[in-house]
Amino acid sequence: MENNYIHRIKIVWTNLCRFVLALVFIFSGFIKANDPQGTYYKIEDYLQAFGLLDYTPEFLPLFGSILLAVVEFTLGVFLFFGIRRKLTTISLLGFMLFMTPFTLYLAVMNPVSDCGCFGDAIILTNWETFWKNIFFLIAAISVFKWSGLMIRIISKKSQWLISLYTLLYISAIALYCVSYLPIFDFRPYHIGANIIESMRIPQGEKPSVYESLFVMEKNGERKEFTLENYPDSTWTFIDTKVILKEKGYEPPIHDFSLYSAETGEDITKQILTDKGYTFLLVANRLDKADDGYIDLINEIYDYSVENGYAFYCLTSSLKEDMEQWRERTGAEYPYCTADDITLKTIIRSNPGLVLMKDATIINKWSCRSLPDEYDLSDRLDKLSLAQMETQTLQNKILLVVAWFAIPLFIFTMLDKTLIDRLEKRK
Repeated sequence: MENNYIHRIKIVWTNLCRFVLALVFIFSGFIKANDPQGTYYKIEDYLQAFGLLDYTPEFLPLFGSILLAVVEFTLGVFLFFGIRRKLTTISLLGFMLFMTPFTLYLAVMNPVSDCGCFGDAIILTNWETFWKNIFFLIAAISVFKWSGLMIRIISKKSQWLISLYTLLYISAIALYCVSYLPIFDFRPYHIGANIIESMRIPQGEKPSVYESLFVMEKNGERKEFTLENYPDSTWTFIDTKVILKEKGYEPPIHDFSLYSAETGEDITKQILTDKGYTFLLVANRLDKADDGYIDLINEIYDYSVENGYAFYCLTSSLKEDMEQWRERTGAEYPYCTADDITLKTIIRSNPGLVLMKDATIINKWSCRSLPDEYDLSDRLDKLSLAQMETQTLQNKILLVVAWFAIPLFIFTMLDKTLIDRLEKRK
């Protein structure tokens, strides 16, 4: 009687651990597939912190980002349905045995600010990540030890279909989002966000103190200057940096500062207080920007000039890179310098285009989905592309779940029907 009671507890505990791990891995994998560029930047941060970035092939961080998303999501689905138990439980245990001591190192040494496990959807400190992994390690050990107690949801005969469709689905999501933009935008610069409102400090809160540093060059010598000791015109402007001097309350947007590349003047207020439409071409690194769409970008700039709309190119590139881009593309638009991380946060495309009005983000396009002359056939206030997205978060979630669940259900039913017919014939 006692052994039977203990056996039941093991079944309940194993399946509880199994479903918790499954949901976490499915969520984590999907979030990474939704924003492969974000995970790519985080992997670059890790490589930079460990001094390995210069020795890593350029394609590897992005490839690793997509691979990690596919592996996590697939393992989560396998665990949820209770299929390929041996492979899944061994893989999960190995994953947690690696990640737990690794996150302990991150918590103690703090080489990066957060692990990036759940992207921008849920940001955990390194210590929070470590304690989370302690629980998940215990769960992974339990599932591995008592894998035979996991209740199957799908039969062995149909598991190949689940496996194949899961891999195709999550790979398609990742490739779509890396080619265009994330389906779900959890960053503060999402469509509908008002930058001025997002920069405000609630009454009574003490703000963080930042300082802008200007990198200038003269006679081959580079120095950093503040606004208070900005040098004379004999110095050439190279770059700008924003550093945190004193930690305080941080609003969702706290590092949006734009400077004229020509004069070094802060023009943030001028751009944000413009009541009309403003196009922002965001290219954090012009030397690595895709110039295959430059003709289309130049057409959009010409359209903005003809209709009296402001157009700026935001970049963190050096001045010589700006000049090379101008010579290579024939670009005539003005440049603004901004923090590299800020630009990567605004849009996951290099280059990407943002449409803003009265400090509110109206629309965003990757370089692969830029509006063309047919889209820009009239003034913006008469075009649908200048209307904010109306699809709610709930609708998006339902759509994404439906694209996974409905085909999976149909394929499984067809497979089951076919198998039943074959068995009857036998």
